[in-house]
Amino acid sequence: MSPGCCAPSTTPPAPSSRGAPSGPSPAATRTARATRRPRAPTRATSPSCCGRTRPTRRCTRCSTRPATAPTGSPSRWRRSADWPRTDPDPRTAPEEAVPVTARPQNPDPSRPGSPESSTTEAPSKPKRGGSHGVRAARPLAADDRARLLAGAHHDPHALLGAHLVRGGVAFRVLRPYAQAVTVLAKGLRAELHDEGDGLFCGVLPLPEVPEYSLLIAYDDSEIEAEDPYRFLPALGDLDLHLIGEGRHEELWTALGARPMTHQGVPGTRFTVWAPNALGVRVTGDFCYWDGTAYPMRSLGSTGVWELFLPGVGDGALYKFDITRPDGSHTLRADPMARRTEVPPATASIVTESHHVWQDDLWMAARGDRPVHESPFSVYEVHLPSWRPRLTYHQLAEQLPAYVRDLGFTHVEFLPVAEHPFGGSWGYQVTGFYAPTARMGTPDDFRFLVDALHRAGIGVIVDWVPAHFPKDDWALAHFDGRTLYEHEDPARSEHPDWGTLEFDYGRKEVRNFLVANATYWCEEFHIDGLRVDAVASMLYLDYSREEGEWAPNEHGGRENLDAVAFLQEMNATVYRRCPGAITIAEESTAWDGVTRATHHVGPGGFGGLGFGLKWNMGWMHDSLGYAAHEPVHRKYHHHEMTFSMVYAYSENYVLPISHDEVVHGKRSLVSKMPGDWWQQRATHRAYLGFMWAHPGKQLLFMGQEFAQGAEWSETHGPDWWLLDPSYSAEPDHRGVRDLVRDLNTVYRDAPPLWQRDTDPAGFAWVAGDAAEDNVFAFLRHDASGAPLLAVSHFSPVVRHDYRLGVPDTVPAWAEVLNTDAARYGGGDIRNEDPLKPDSTPTHGQPVSIQLTLPPLATVWLRPV
Repeated sequence: MSPGCCAPSTTPPAPSSRGAPSGPSPAATRTARATRRPRAPTRATSPSCCGRTRPTRRCTRCSTRPATAPTGSPSRWRRSADWPRTDPDPRTAPEEAVPVTARPQNPDPSRPGSPESSTTEAPSKPKRGGSHGVRAARPLAADDRARLLAGAHHDPHALLGAHLVRGGVAFRVLRPYAQAVTVLAKGLRAELHDEGDGLFCGVLPLPEVPEYSLLIAYDDSEIEAEDPYRFLPALGDLDLHLIGEGRHEELWTALGARPMTHQGVPGTRFTVWAPNALGVRVTGDFCYWDGTAYPMRSLGSTGVWELFLPGVGDGALYKFDITRPDGSHTLRADPMARRTEVPPATASIVTESHHVWQDDLWMAARGDRPVHESPFSVYEVHLPSWRPRLTYHQLAEQLPAYVRDLGFTHVEFLPVAEHPFGGSWGYQVTGFYAPTARMGTPDDFRFLVDALHRAGIGVIVDWVPAHFPKDDWALAHFDGRTLYEHEDPARSEHPDWGTLEFDYGRKEVRNFLVANATYWCEEFHIDGLRVDAVASMLYLDYSREEGEWAPNEHGGRENLDAVAFLQEMNATVYRRCPGAITIAEESTAWDGVTRATHHVGPGGFGGLGFGLKWNMGWMHDSLGYAAHEPVHRKYHHHEMTFSMVYAYSENYVLPISHDEVVHGKRSLVSKMPGDWWQQRATHRAYLGFMWAHPGKQLLFMGQEFAQGAEWSETHGPDWWLLDPSYSAEPDHRGVRDLVRDLNTVYRDAPPLWQRDTDPAGFAWVAGDAAEDNVFAFLRHDASGAPLLAVSHFSPVVRHDYRLGVPDTVPAWAEVLNTDAARYGGGDIRNEDPLKPDSTPTHGQPVSIQLTLPPLATVWLRPV
């Protein structure tokens, strides 16, 4: 064995001129040699390859291409000009099979998943009988032959397979490694002529094309296989029309790898959109990553290429070998792949779902629960690091129970779509239709979602349609030209992340993304999509200096194509997936993010159509306030009250997300000033304020038990802090108990969620008590029933603190106090019901006096 698979090969030695005494005469020997094709040598390749010795077109590990074969030696891929042609002229050949010499051995054609998997051991000298009546087919035109062998033919089905011709049926088969190919039909066994370069041809005197299969002889085996080129297109005209229009809402059913039974034969339909390609071939482990034998056909003017491969099924690895416009080749993962290899491997995998859903009750009731008028508290999770090294199935055993115990209504997963770099947390996606294989299969992910639904927990996933990475095996310059990205480099290059932005103005790209949104909701029963980096999509000048961007057709900086895409995506999701919710991470003051798409706002645009929007302003201001020393907070009082100026301009989520606890920002508890006791107390008070504030809540993992360290995707939350053997365990357990009680009271208190989007559901009691660091407000449900929330951000106890209250409530009682002993506080509480007196305060006719614990939030409700 040579030291590397790309080590140069040598021309095989010429046959010996000496004949055996008992053999044929020298003249007869020379005549026989003149009609045989010499054995093809091992391909000439680069000595810098990784060391694989399989004779393929390019090395499958290091992607090294073969060097040119030495002059005078036959190339496996195409004869060099100076290689003497020894095959007989097909125009004068007798109507019988041409003797064939051995070709390079197929490494293991019986490998599972191969379209040629019915293997029988061949005898040491394969029989060549049953070929009478076969005459040579008319040679292919030189241009057709060259393009077919180069993988640059738009319609290989017109050349390969079986076709009616004058005098019979012409068969043409491309099998580069075969010694011989025989056509098998009812009562028929006919060996085809070897035309060189792996082409086998012949004309049989038949009145019509029969049902047939192929018997392919290799060095040590014979394989009976179906001919992929005898099948009609497996993609319908309606699918092609919708793809061409950019309106195929179930695009994943039309493109990609789809196992099916076609014309009575099981196999897989491969389809890919590559309009700029000269040709596309399917390659994979079923052909040892040499797609020479499997060129695809172009279907009309849609840019879609298709091939049905019989015998290829669930679990087969594949890619597309694309011939670029300049004639070079690129090996690409399927943009529509629904399953992938575990990174860093990059192949796509044929898959079909066998999961039986058990969440019928959840899905039936989901549309009956308007999110804006329901409890909605979210636990944000990075699945690979929540508890590292768990699979989807193992997560299904632990995560639902943990989240249900804490009382969250939903979980939100950081992106689960496949991504090559774990350090991106999933925000640089290459496999938009495939859950990451790091934790299991797509059905394993379905099992996790199913388990959460059966536990009464909704599932939201982060979705990233703003950009994609530049990996040369994925979407970037997919078919040799700009395709998914914008053709203008100033528009395609994302200035912050070194990625590429989608071309939202191209209908096929927009269709790819809109269908992807509904795919996650329909195929995986996802209840919501949190759309990442919306601001970067909306503005042409996002992170760009003057001169680095061009205005839109109206002279503005709005990306009109992105606006239209987001509107279409939201409208499609809400129409097709009742009860699903879309959430925008949008950090600017864009008008109408959560307004209906048909309602035109002051800026002349319809709303974007999202259901909810992250309130980045509230997050920034409130965290800034909490980070100040208590003595300085009175100068920043407005940072906690300003959010109510715009709280009802959109439908908001209050996010304490992963972005706020990494990269030097510190964890939530570590942002707070003071000693450990004050940090925990402020942490608890802040959470109490957050849960009472209008809007939905989101909390990232680890913050529910006051983890002191920043989050890292390499090891996840510090669960050891909850270990009873750790001395500070009561401190962290107390914060977790508070989060559990916040969710419990929140879900049972309609004033905290029923009128989140209605200004009548909120009223300040004390919004200007800056000297006291006090914030007090009322929340009302649909019937007008109130809940009083009071947050105190000073480290002192305030006794007999007077607050005005409505005169319709006879008494108030504490329902939650973040200073309770069970949470790790000082247990300063208001034990007895507080009855109003007739002292007017804060614009109310009556008032109550209560004790305010230090650095605490207190909730009171009528009794």
